Amino acid sequence: MASLQWIGEPLSEGGVTERRFHLGRASGMIPGLLWTPTLSERPLPLVLIGHGGSGHKRADRQLLLGRRLAGVSRLAVAAIDGPFHGERVPAPLDRRQYQESMAAAGVERVTDAMVDDWSATLDALSALPSLDAQRVAYLGFSMGTRFGLPYVAAAGSRLRCAVLGKNGMRQASPMPTEVNMAQRFKQDAPTITVPLLFHVQWDDELFPRDGQFELFDAFGAQDKQLIAFPGPHGTATPAAIDAWCAFVTHHL
Repeated sequence: MASLQWIGEPLSEGGVTERRFHLGRASGMIPGLLWTPTLSERPLPLVLIGHGGSGHKRADRQLLLGRRLAGVSRLAVAAIDGPFHGERVPAPLDRRQYQESMAAAGVERVTDAMVDDWSATLDALSALPSLDAQRVAYLGFSMGTRFGLPYVAAAGSRLRCAVLGKNGMRQASPMPTEVNMAQRFKQDAPTITVPLLFHVQWDDELFPRDGQFELFDAFGAQDKQLIAFPGPHGTATPAAIDAWCAFVTHHL
């Protein structure tokens, strides 16, 4: 049984309240954040957001999405630190270091543990009377898809929709072969049937475009959309962010 503990005082700004939490489990502590509209009269739909590599639960994009979805779309938003990131490590690791750590631990083991962490997080937050556990979405790119795609597959009908992307069946050569997710994606993607929005960066230097298209083809969802924007892996234009937010808001 996991125990949810709120850490520190809530931070309210611009109509959005941010609360830090730790979810205690036998397997270890899950560090997370929850953003909600400061004033709300009904149970709120929930968006789970996974961060990218070398990021953390309160990285700039997570903070932007948390505040926007809570403040504009009137949704609750939760983020947790990924493996070897954020509060899970004593000091930040660069891309090579965290990829080597994943490879050493075993990518399947690390993936399964993160899927379990997301499941436990949703279980704990679903018990809050302020949240509507029947209206939940997942959004995450790059490493947020590395772990998010298997989580979406495992969650099944617990989710209303998902937004994934910036990852694929092939990876750039500098990345360790031990962290390649192609086999796991091939197994899990066909089982995903919730409405899906998939984002491709046209000039992605980490995940070749054709491998991203191949992953999109593999998804089992009948309602699936692909959007593509020019630019390298880390790019996120305002139009792209608008599309992500509009998709989850529509389905929740």
